[in-house]
Amino acid sequence: MMTINFLLIFFFSISAMPIIQPQAANISPGSSLYASNPTLNWSSPSNTFSVGFSQLGPTSYVAAISYSGGLPIWTAGTVDLGGALRFISNGNLRLVNGSGATVWESSTGGLGVSYASIDDSGNLVLVRNDSVPVWSSFQYPTDTIVPSQNFTVNHTLKSGQYSFRLLSSGNLSLRWNNTVLYWNQGLNSSVRSNLTSPTLELQPNGILSLFDLTSTNKYNFAFSSDYGEGSSSMLRFLKLDNDGNLRIYSSASGSGIKTVRWSAVVDQCRVFGFCGNMGVCSYNSSSPICGCPSENFEPIDPKDSKKGCKRKVGIEDCSGSATMLNLEHAEFLTFPPDRPSQVFTLGISACSSNCLGSASCDASTSLSDGSGVCYMKTPGFVSGYKSAALPSTSYVKVCSPAQPYPALNVEAVGERKCWRRPFGILSVVMLLVLIALAGGLFWRCWRNRTDIGGLSAQYELLEYASGAPVRFSYKELKQSTKGFNEKLGAGGFGAVYKGVLANRSVVAVKQLEGIEQGERQFRIEVATISSTHHLNLVRLIGFCVEGRYRLLVYEFMKNGSLDSFLFTTEEQSGKLLNWEYRFKVALGTARGITYLHEECRDCIVHCDIKPENILLDENYNAKVSDFGLAKLLNPKDHRHGLTSVRGTRGYLAPEWLANLPITSKSDVYSYGMVLLEIVSGRRNFEVSTETNGKKFSVWAYENFEKGNVLSIIDRRLADQDMDMQQVMRVVQVSFWCIQEQPSQRPMMGKVVQMLEGITEVETPPAPSLFSQGFMTGNSVGASSDFSTPSMTITSFPPMSSHSALENAGGLHNAPETNLERASSSLLRSDP
Repeated sequence: MMTINFLLIFFFSISAMPIIQPQAANISPGSSLYASNPTLNWSSPSNTFSVGFSQLGPTSYVAAISYSGGLPIWTAGTVDLGGALRFISNGNLRLVNGSGATVWESSTGGLGVSYASIDDSGNLVLVRNDSVPVWSSFQYPTDTIVPSQNFTVNHTLKSGQYSFRLLSSGNLSLRWNNTVLYWNQGLNSSVRSNLTSPTLELQPNGILSLFDLTSTNKYNFAFSSDYGEGSSSMLRFLKLDNDGNLRIYSSASGSGIKTVRWSAVVDQCRVFGFCGNMGVCSYNSSSPICGCPSENFEPIDPKDSKKGCKRKVGIEDCSGSATMLNLEHAEFLTFPPDRPSQVFTLGISACSSNCLGSASCDASTSLSDGSGVCYMKTPGFVSGYKSAALPSTSYVKVCSPAQPYPALNVEAVGERKCWRRPFGILSVVMLLVLIALAGGLFWRCWRNRTDIGGLSAQYELLEYASGAPVRFSYKELKQSTKGFNEKLGAGGFGAVYKGVLANRSVVAVKQLEGIEQGERQFRIEVATISSTHHLNLVRLIGFCVEGRYRLLVYEFMKNGSLDSFLFTTEEQSGKLLNWEYRFKVALGTARGITYLHEECRDCIVHCDIKPENILLDENYNAKVSDFGLAKLLNPKDHRHGLTSVRGTRGYLAPEWLANLPITSKSDVYSYGMVLLEIVSGRRNFEVSTETNGKKFSVWAYENFEKGNVLSIIDRRLADQDMDMQQVMRVVQVSFWCIQEQPSQRPMMGKVVQMLEGITEVETPPAPSLFSQGFMTGNSVGASSDFSTPSMTITSFPPMSSHSALENAGGLHNAPETNLERASSSLLRSDP
């Protein structure tokens, strides 16, 4: 028995070590490499990889394992010209500098090492007499991993102050200074639950995948942009760069050139500490640049802007009082483990004043996303980001007076406001005089036109208000979308295309059709839309109004729309959402709609809530899209308002079809239908033999009434763990939402409370069969909210009103004049 146990232990100890390539050339103890002779190296059998020195600077050399062409994949350290890498006779591999001091060593002395070898996969191995490896470069990675190299939870890639690790949960993480976790990505919970010994591998074809040592299943995490391309001589490698970003590169053999094929952090300015302490990252054209917050600061190293900034006068040395420097469209990066920051719910002014009055606060950021969150940054390390697309304002404590730094003013893409002074100060003075004369003449002619003056003042206010949308030129958007080449989808107002802005932000560009408003009115309406910020609403970044062109620029949602996950075919089973994510989407959507209905200054009724208008970001957070577009229609074209400002088949509330008042309860009905689809994975209007020829929503309630809730749940979730109490609560809420009488439907705020379990959910009554023609125009009482001036109707439908009515159940003969009158009243309601 002892013999068997010994053999098993011996077997597993060997299998845990890298496999030795038998064709690798052996390196004998006593061999050495010298920095003064970089042409001398130890090579793999096919010369694909080699160990040797490369020159970094005039007097510095790095000992590394390099790919053909000189690209390092593993480094031992940096030495001077007298440095050497010695394979000592006791089996230790040691790097020394010219003075003989040890820079690095393998610590394998006395372990019986008889030879070393480097194979064609790039692995340098130290081996005992019995052919058992005792050390390998694959087991001690530095900043790079290559194909055939397994990366486990025991390994770490390091580059400067940055580190990359695989967590036991299966998540990949990037940290600054081993404290701030600024990037943490993984697969869904069902995959994580199957990983007991997660291992990361970069496959030769460019796929970054996770697998378990106890299983053969592999889960793809990322794909290089040249996935599957190139020849066998193409090397792809994963590298943690000194700028804190993790990237997949590809390089052709012998070229010495590496090309980025994938980046973990798409926006480089989101890497914590990229510009050093008190440094602010922004973009110049398409490249990130570093600067200081204002003239109150100076670079720590004028030759290297990434080393950060320092105050010219310390707060403790202020001759006068301290004040807060205001930075529009800026934020100081804060991540969950970043405990030097404190999180509060404060107003904008309080976010500034509280920091000013606190000795433990250096800076603060007030978010303009509807959350009311204020981040207080304590003294230590403050990492800044400034961009015209950021809906936030930041403050930095300085000695009075605060002196803005012109070099960091972010140029709004498309706004040609870069002043040039080719003729010196005299030209500027002359220009100001001409402007004053022209202004005086304009005032003399138009001073009695109060309507024009009021509109001009309002327009100017919107143009320069904090958080105002960025104006782009048509040429810039055409370039960013590569000529409107990659189409993401289309709706009632036009097509949507994928684009990349100058700061590398990925966006969705909506090319509007049928918009006939003038430039000023269009900009006012766009500013109104952009002022609506919430975590669960898609954010409007900017717009273009140029000639006949009208375009809107939105933040890009990586995972697309909810319908692509709910209504998938067997071939698309990889896009299945588990229950955990479905409930997260349902709750997030409800919160977004609640904000539109109850938390905005003016109630905004969406009118087209459906899975296609619920988008998912990279973390599967739900964001409601396409609100606010109805106001962009020509208000004189009421018939266009009727035919375009409509809901979609299956989601229309009864009042739409009976020419009755449209209120926020109409959105509640649509949301209820979406909620039912989230549970079932089926269209609410679907009819099949399984549903006995009835609409699925009707059939679902009948089964719910019989206590057969399992028949309603998406059958693809059958093998997953689900909180059945939570499922039952969601089903009950959905049936409350789709009641025929608006008064019986809950407000969206109440819906959120019911979903969260804060409010008890009673058994709902049976929903109406209105869609089968049982409802009349008198079944819902008129509402006093019909003409409320604080209501804004918004939607993005794909159908005409005629087809919508026809498909909804035989009510297409409803009087058009009543519907037209209702649409006209709603479009006249200005916020």
